[in-house]
Amino acid sequence: MHDFKTLQISQQPGQPRIARITLNRPERLNAISEAMPAEIRAAVQWAEAHEAVHVIVLDGAGRAFCAGYDLQDFGSGRVDHPCQQERHPWDPMADYAAMKGYTEDFMSLWRCRKPTIAKVHGHAVAGGSDIAMCCDLLVMADDATIGYMPTRVWGCPTTAMWTQRLGAARAKQLMFTGDVITGRQAADWGLANRVVPAAELEAATLALAERIAGVPSSHLAMHKLVVNQAMLTMGLEQTQMFATLFDGITRHNPEGLWFRRYAQAEGFKAAVQWRDSGRPIPEGDDARARIAELEAKLREREGGTAA
Repeated sequence: MHDFKTLQISQQPGQPRIARITLNRPERLNAISEAMPAEIRAAVQWAEAHEAVHVIVLDGAGRAFCAGYDLQDFGSGRVDHPCQQERHPWDPMADYAAMKGYTEDFMSLWRCRKPTIAKVHGHAVAGGSDIAMCCDLLVMADDATIGYMPTRVWGCPTTAMWTQRLGAARAKQLMFTGDVITGRQAADWGLANRVVPAAELEAATLALAERIAGVPSSHLAMHKLVVNQAMLTMGLEQTQMFATLFDGITRHNPEGLWFRRYAQAEGFKAAVQWRDSGRPIPEGDDARARIAELEAKLREREGGTAA
C-alpha cells in the first residue's frame, strides 16, 4: 500500500469490486498540489493491479471535490516554477513538459481499463474540472458547480475535455465566459450522468458503481476501449497537445503576467475577483504598462521589507 500524502485509497467495505480514491486535502478544498497528479496516477495503478476491482469511484474529502490548482504551490510569491516562470524569456517547453505530465497523470483515470466515476460535490473547478472530466462518468450533487474560470485569463483546460463532453457550441460558451454551471445544468446539458440532492449523492454513486461492478471486467475493458478509441479518432490527443501549449502561453503572455503581478501585489483574492467580475482584463500595451507599475510597487515593497 502506498503512503499517499494527498489522497486515500481503499476498497469499498462489503464490495471489493469498487475501489475508492478520495482526494484528501480538505483544508485546501482538495486543491491540486505538486504531489497530487502523480499520486492520482499511482492510485489508479493500485486499483488496476487488484483483479477484484471492477470500477473506481473518485471523490473528495470535506466541502468540495477539487478547487483547482493550489495557488499556494503554483501562484504565490516570486518563486520560479516551470509553469510560472519568473525568468525572461520564458521556456515554453519546460512549461509544456510539466503541464503535460500533470495532464497525463489525470488522464490515467480515462486510460485505465476499469470504468471511473467522479462523485462531485461542492466545487469541481479549474484544474478540478479536468480531473472530474477525465473520469468516464459524473455523478453530481444538484448544487455542485463545475467550470473553468481561468479561461478568462491565466488558463486553458489542458485535458481539452469540454468539447468532447459537451459539443462545440456549449464548450465555446463556457470557455469564452469562464462561467461555471451547477449540477442541475450539467444534467440538462448531458455532462453529468446523474444529478441528485447532496444528501443522496453517496447512495446514488454507489448504486451506479454496484450496477457496473456486476459486469465482467473483460467486458468493461472492451466497452471502454471502444468509446475511448472513438474519442482518440476525433483528435483528442492532438487537441490536448495544443491546449497544454496554449495553457503555458496564457500564463506568460502580457495578460497572464499582468494577472500574476496583480495577484502578487494585491493578493490572489483580489485578482480572482477582478477576473470573475466581468471587468475588462488589461491586454496588450495596457497590460504591459500595468505590469511595470505593479513590478515597481513590488520592488518598493521588497525594498522596504529588506530595510
